Order: sequence, then structure tokens, then C-alpha cells
Amino acid sequence: MADQVESQVPAGNGNDEPFLGPLDMVLLASLVAGAAWYLLRNRKKDNQASQFKSYSIQPTTVSTMTMVENSFIKKLQSSGRRLVVFYGSQTGTAEEFAGRLAKEGIRYQMKGMVADPEECNMEELLSLKDIDKSLAVFCLATYGEGDPTDNCMEFYDWIQNNDLDFTGLNYAVFGLGNKTYEHYNKVGIYVDKRLEELGATRVFELGLGDDDANIEDYFITWKEKFWPTVCDYFGIESTGDDVLMRQYRLLEQPDVGADRIYTGEVARLHSLKTQRPPFDAKNPFLAPMKVNRELHKAGGRSCMHIEFDIEGSKMRYEAGDHLAMYPVNNNDLVLRLGKLCDANLDAVFSLINTDTDSSKKHPFPCPTTYRTALTHYLEITALPRTHILKELAEYCAEEKDKEFLRFISSTAPEGKAKYQEWIQDSCRNIVHVLEDLPSCRPPIDHVCELLPRLQPRYYSISSSSKLHPTTVHVTAVLVKYETKTGRTNLGVATTFLAEKHPSNDEPLPRVPIFIRKSQFRLPPKPETPVIMVGPGTGIAPFRGFIQERDLSKQEGKEIGKTILYFGCRKRSEDFIYEEELQGYQDRGVINLRVAFSRDQEKKVYVTHLLEQDIDLIWDVIGENKGHFYICGDAKNMATDVRNILTKVIRTKGGLSETEAQQYIKKMEAQKRYSADVWS
Repeated sequence: MADQVESQVPAGNGNDEPFLGPLDMVLLASLVAGAAWYLLRNRKKDNQASQFKSYSIQPTTVSTMTMVENSFIKKLQSSGRRLVVFYGSQTGTAEEFAGRLAKEGIRYQMKGMVADPEECNMEELLSLKDIDKSLAVFCLATYGEGDPTDNCMEFYDWIQNNDLDFTGLNYAVFGLGNKTYEHYNKVGIYVDKRLEELGATRVFELGLGDDDANIEDYFITWKEKFWPTVCDYFGIESTGDDVLMRQYRLLEQPDVGADRIYTGEVARLHSLKTQRPPFDAKNPFLAPMKVNRELHKAGGRSCMHIEFDIEGSKMRYEAGDHLAMYPVNNNDLVLRLGKLCDANLDAVFSLINTDTDSSKKHPFPCPTTYRTALTHYLEITALPRTHILKELAEYCAEEKDKEFLRFISSTAPEGKAKYQEWIQDSCRNIVHVLEDLPSCRPPIDHVCELLPRLQPRYYSISSSSKLHPTTVHVTAVLVKYETKTGRTNLGVATTFLAEKHPSNDEPLPRVPIFIRKSQFRLPPKPETPVIMVGPGTGIAPFRGFIQERDLSKQEGKEIGKTILYFGCRKRSEDFIYEEELQGYQDRGVINLRVAFSRDQEKKVYVTHLLEQDIDLIWDVIGENKGHFYICGDAKNMATDVRNILTKVIRTKGGLSETEAQQYIKKMEAQKRYSADVWS
């Protein structure tokens, strides 16, 4: 267009006027003086910056497509890309891994894009083969009891229930799971197998990451072999060095009006001021906290019983559902990080994706301030992954610090071991890393680009809406521990909650929440017997179940055996809801079995009580087709309980080990065996 405009300028008329008049001379002198001042002003900054390796900003791709377009094929074609990385993510890790793969693709002549299956027309996957040397990678997390994540559910159902022809599609899968759960990486394993069954070509072996260990190690080990295999398969070569590429460009916006600046909203601007239903993950309800009381009687630890007022929100819940809340980061950590980066925390800015074909325009709501970003939008307490450390290395003024960060972010076995020791085992977050490497001083905007998004925290609801239709209760232990470096780390959400104290003299504190439905339910008939195993805060959903059984009894309905196994350290310290539970037992609502692990010389856990009650357990689940529930720690308790249940079925039911395991699987299919566990 510039050439066309210049060609339209009329030619001179040939008069003998001087080329520059007096006014022209004055304007020219002003411009020269201004340019000289600008260059001198910035020379100092340039000299300081020159000691660091420069990051290039990805060139902005001009696209004529409208951004509501959900055709990933058209986006690939319009921008000359061949790699698309889909993610199924519940907490953000799979999305992060997908972004890293797409970014690294440039180094291997495979310019990539990240895609959310929920926002794409996934039927286009059938025609991806039409793009020469194209590749689809899937980073898929397994969620809950072997389920796909919310954003991947439709795609999962589509390939599961349709006889599709994926001949010519090149693909690879990396699954994210947790070995403490029974259905470890079920989604990644299934998608990898199913795509092959439908005719697609697996370019590289299935990768499986275990979040119970160091999932970062699993991922970087997998992709270290992934890229050479891809290069061999397509006959391409690496361009050499790692690409240090900023995905977002900084736009400072000091003149933006206050009414256009995000202050912690998840999606819609002013959504926390002008609330309107329906309320969900992108539009949380700012719920008043009516109650926050301590449940522990002694012992130095803290467990909170919290009640939120949801009257007028039109939110509905059932016993067994989860309450999600958006926490904020500790203000002291925010201030320390701001100081370490020499940042003006109140400066207004936006980070803008340089890839205009991406549906993700910003890493978090923009424009905002650095203070808001660090407080509401970023996981500053997360342990930094290796790609973050690798990029931070370029901001180290001292060579030894730079080499150290490069070493622990490398794929060398010694580097991985040091990362495990220095980051994972020592629980160092980004603040700790910068404090312990004083020559590393990254710009705050790059830190904001690198850190993952702050995620909502989920809690099993500890009330029944049949008794409490306008309030929702949660039970939460305050997370606080000392690290190997001598620092005290605090849980983000529980610290946020612990600082809120409702008072009659002041407006009630408010917390952004929403309800997440679950399949963890009491049987529809109150006469069906149930066994509930919930030590510690694992009692939470069972408190709601018991409230409903008590209500049924008060209404004159027959209720089946309701047996609760609860465990804690000492009766005098952490027997939470003791009076309440004792009252239910006295009224004949429940059979309460409690294990106090430290009230006697030999420790006693709920598993010991279960082993004592083999006949009772078989009577409920074997003779009377009752339901069995577990809530709590997935790594040890839940596994031990399941093993005991298998033993009960084997010995009392006269079955083999394999048959007993199949019996439990059948119970699961019938919704008679349910687990709500975490690691």
C-alpha cells in the first residue's frame, strides 16, 4: 500500500523555489535535537542490556481471517505451519507442555500452534494429512477416575464412538497422570491406541508423565528423543541452538482509564463488581464468608470449617460435589518478587501474543498492573520448571549463576539430579530462586510471561443442600511447612482463607467461588447400606452424606447401615466434628469407628479397623449390595483400603485375586465403589 500511496503524489511544478524554507529549517533542527536527546537517554539502558543474551520477539503474523474462526486447518495453512499441538488440561500443566512443544518446533523447521480441542472443529483432523509433512501432537491429562479433562471430553467421545478414517494422519501423544490413582494415564493411553486403530501413523512412542514424581523430568526426557525422531521421519534437520523466543510482546499502557483495567477478574471486565449468573469457572460468584472457625483443639496445626453464603446466586449443589475457589497470592511474596525484578508494581501493561492466529491473545486478562498479575493471575509459589530456569539464565550478570541455571535445566542426568535436589526437594519457587542467585535479575514482564496461570483450588463440599440450601461448607487444613533451605512455605488458598475472619461489625469477607459437579453420590434409596472411609479432612463429603441420612431418619424413612471410618492423631487435638458425629451415633444414624494414631504406644489407623471388621464389610457390600466410599490421601490410604477390600472379597466371597479385583471393577461400574482422593 505504501508504494501505491507514494505513486499518487503529484510531481513538482518546476518553480525555482528553495528546497527548504526558514520554517523547514527550524523544524529540521528540532527533529535532529530530539533524536540526539533520545539516543543519549537510552544509551545507558542499552549498555546495561548488552551483557544479556537478547530475546527475539516472534514476528507478528498478519492474518486476514476473523479471529472467531475455529478452523485450525485454515490457521495452519495461512501461516505456513505444519505442527499443531492439542492439549487436554485441567490445571494448566498439559497446556504449558503443549506451548513449549509448539515453541520448540521453530528450531526443527516445524513451526507450530497450540490448540484447545474445545475451541476447534476437530473433524478437520481428518484432513490434516492434506498439509505436507504435518504432525498432530496431543498433550492429554487424565482427570478424576480416568476421565478426560473438561476441554477434551467432546473430542474423546468423538473418536471413541465413531468409526473414523485417520489414514495419513501423523501423530504423537504425551499423557499426564498420577500413579497413585488407579486409572493412571488412561486418557493418553486410550487416545494413542485409538488413533492407531483408526489408521493414523504414530510418529513417536507414547510418553507417560507421573505427577506423583517429577513430571517435568518425564516430559523433557520424552521430548529429548521426540524431536530427533520427528526430524528423521520427515527428513528435516535441526536449525541448531535453542530458540530463545518471547511469545508475548510488552505494551506499556500508562494512559489507560481505570475503568478499563483488570483488577482480578477471571474473564469479563468488572465481573466481580457487576455480578450476574450463571456462575462458573469463568464467572465465579463473590461469596460472603459467614463462618470461619477452628476445628482443631490443640497440637499446633489448624483446620478450618468455612461456610459461604450463596443465597441469590442461583448456584445449586449436592452432597459430594466440589467447591472451587480462586485464591490470591501472599502479599509479602508479591512485594519480594517485585523488588527482585526492580518493578513498579502499579505500572499498567498488556502482554500481547505475537501470533495473531492464536485464540489466546494474552496469558491472563489485560491490561492490568504487575501487582494484580502477581497477586491474582500467576502461580508464584509453583516450583519453576526447567524451561523457565533456562530462560532466566540469560538474565544472570555472573557467569557462574548463568551456567548453574543452564546446568539444572539441561537433560544431562547430573543436571536432572541437581534440579531434583535444588528445586523439587528444596521446594524453591521463583522468589527463592532469585533470592539465592542475586545476579539474576529478569524483567518483570518476562517473569509474568513465564509463570503458569494461578489455578482455582478444589475442596470436597462438607454439607448437604437439603439442610443448607443457601450456604455451602468446606473443611480445609492450613498448609504450612518448613523447607530444607529453612524457609517457611505457605499454601496459597488455605493461607488466603485463614486471613479472612467474619465479623458482625464489618462487611463479610468475600471469596470468588463456583461449584463443580461430581459423581460422588449417596445411593438414591436411603435404606441402602453404606461404608465411608474418610480420615482427616477426608470426612468432608461424608458430613454431607450423614446430614442427609439424618434428615431421612427424621422424616420417618428407613435408613440402611451407615458406617463411618474416621482417623486422626489424638482425640484431644484433631478429632474434628467430634460432638456432631457423636450426636449422630447417639441417635442411631451412624456406626462411628475412629482410629487415633497417636493416643497409644502402637499406632492405629483406619486400615487396622477395616481389617478387624471383615465380616461387617462383607455383610454390607457382599450380602446386601451396599456402597463403599473412600475420600482422602490417594498415595497410601486409598491404595491400602482398596487392597483390604480386595482381601475381604477374596476371603469372604471365595474368589481368586483376579476375580476379587473384577468384583471391585463391577462395583465401580455400578457406582457402588467411589473414590474422591487427592495426592
